Amino acid sequence: MNAYDYWSITQSALATISFSFASILFGVPIGLGLALLRWARVPVLSQLVIMYVSIIRSCPAVTLILLIFFALPQFGISLDPAPAAILALTIGTSAFNCEIWRSALLNFPRDQYDAARSFAMPRGLRFRRIVFPQIWQASLPGLISEMTLQVKSSPAIAVIGIVEITRAALRVGARTYDPLPPFMFALVLYSLIVFVLVKAQRVLEQRQPIESRA
Repeated sequence: MNAYDYWSITQSALATISFSFASILFGVPIGLGLALLRWARVPVLSQLVIMYVSIIRSCPAVTLILLIFFALPQFGISLDPAPAAILALTIGTSAFNCEIWRSALLNFPRDQYDAARSFAMPRGLRFRRIVFPQIWQASLPGLISEMTLQVKSSPAIAVIGIVEITRAALRVGARTYDPLPPFMFALVLYSLIVFVLVKAQRVLEQRQPIESRA
């Protein structure tokens, strides 16, 4: 491998980071919204959420990406590879995030919510001041774990032509007939990305006691 090979794989890390974090940015709040629908037991909608989560969680990322990229044009919706990849990754991670948020909501002491409601506290304020701080703290480890899995599942977007870390390493290995160095370098890049996520989790966990006392 020469310097250009290392640089090309490093450039592909930008695609991995961009698509992964874009889907995380959309998927975390969508997952929260879905979990709240189930927690509130909204008629019909909660059943639809259960069906959505069950189907999406059972669907491999590659299959979901191919389905969105090739099936949507049959309904008159044609997406370029980049938005199709973000949409597919967002749909996938939102289903898993929904279960993480829902687990925290199930463990949330609902009597606190009912007590705030008895004092006529507005619904939005009840959620912001009472519910969210507690479920955020409980959900944080699971959310970070799902984010790391999202980064590691990002090679699935290569099936629609997007060059991310694994695809770039595969190209370099095929050209040099020595696949070990590029894939070892790819492993280093993935490890760095995951390290940043884990570090962010530790920082947020250290801030939680301070914020909860404020």
